[in-house]
This record gives sequence, structure tokens and C-alpha cells, in this order.
Amino acid sequence: MISIEGSVQIAGIHDLDEANLVKEAGADFLGFPLRLPVNSVDLTESKAKTVISQIGIPSVLITYQKKASEVIELCQFMECPNIQLHGLIALSELHWLRENAPDLTIIKSIIVRADLASIDPLKDEIAMQAPYVDAFILDSHNPQNGADGATGLTHDWSISRELVAYSTKPVILAGGLTPENVATAIAQVKPAAVDTHTGVEGRDLRKDADKVKLFVEEARKALKKHTQFPQSQM
Repeated sequence: MISIEGSVQIAGIHDLDEANLVKEAGADFLGFPLRLPVNSVDLTESKAKTVISQIGIPSVLITYQKKASEVIELCQFMECPNIQLHGLIALSELHWLRENAPDLTIIKSIIVRADLASIDPLKDEIAMQAPYVDAFILDSHNPQNGADGATGLTHDWSISRELVAYSTKPVILAGGLTPENVATAIAQVKPAAVDTHTGVEGRDLRKDADKVKLFVEEARKALKKHTQFPQSQM
């Protein structure tokens, strides 16, 4: 299993050149969104598999699959043992996935919506899912297109901070993070790790080398300064 604490993930890799750019900038993990209900994928599964096999640093599959058997099939096909689940997967499916893929790193998304009436349902999600996952990722919702993740939108970091303090598993902060705001976000939320997708892209929607490098540098400094990981069970 991969170690989450103190890590930086860059998601939305388009090809091997971009993967190498991100690797050289010092990122810990590469994220590959696949089988998405809203956003278009950045590359085909076969091309993603090739990049994953060649890049030499851990990769994470990001998907909305709702069936544990389909998640396992995807991981086996991609030859990647790390999965980030963004869909509304049933607790029974999470349990089955943990039982049948004990070596799989499972990261489960928690979506912090702008219209959230109470934090209690999100705490309930964390409490129920924690026995079956290795980490959580807090992300944003786009009400215009229904996307959860890769929205470029931040959310209420005070809510994220409370969820980080509540969780017994490491929590990754995502949602609209950029080189300019990631240090502030980490100082406020104190997550175990951070993730960005659109926040380090240029106008051509590809990763910008300077933005990626600055994001990793700012995130690394802030994580070292503001984050402790005494609760991790990984």
C-alpha cells in the first residue's frame, strides 16, 4: 500500500511526457481519472496503462465505479493497486471490496457541497466507511454540471478542517487548489496530503511545468509545517 502522509498528488495526466513533467517536479502520485460520468477522460485506459507501467512512481486510478467487482477488474486490467472512489458506492460494496482485495489502497471521496446544511452526514459517511478504506479525499461539487472533483472550485475549508480532525484515517484535501492557495489551505485544514488537477494547468489544459513545480514546493513546505499524522492506521 502507498503511504498517504505528507504526499502530493497531481491528477489528470494526459500522456507519458506530462507524467514525466509531474514526476520531475517532485509529485508523489499521479492520478488517472477513468470511467467518468461527467468529465471526459484525459487519455484512454490502454494509454493510461502504458504510462503507469513506465513512469516509475505510484499511480492512483480515479473512478466512479459503484460495483466492487468492477473496481477490482479495473485495477487488475490497469495493473494498478491504488484506487480513488468518487461514486456513491454502497457500504456493502466497500466491505466486499476490502474483503476481496485486502492489498488494494482504497481512497474514498467525501464531497463538501456549497449547499451543505449540516456537517453531520459527512461525519456519518466517514465513520461508516473508515473500517474499509485507507484514506479519504475531500473534494468539491460543481452544481452547474454535476461533477464531483476536477471542478476547479474550492469549498468551505472550515468544514474540511473539522472533518480532518474527526477522521481516524488520513485525509487528502482537494478542490480548487493552486500554487497560490495551497499553503493557506494546508494551514487552515491540516490535511495529511493534497491533490490538484486543474489548478496546475495552462490555457491549453495541459500541466504547466512552472505551476506544478511551485505547487509541489509550496505544498511540501506547508505540509511539513502544519500537519501531523498521529491517527494514521495505514
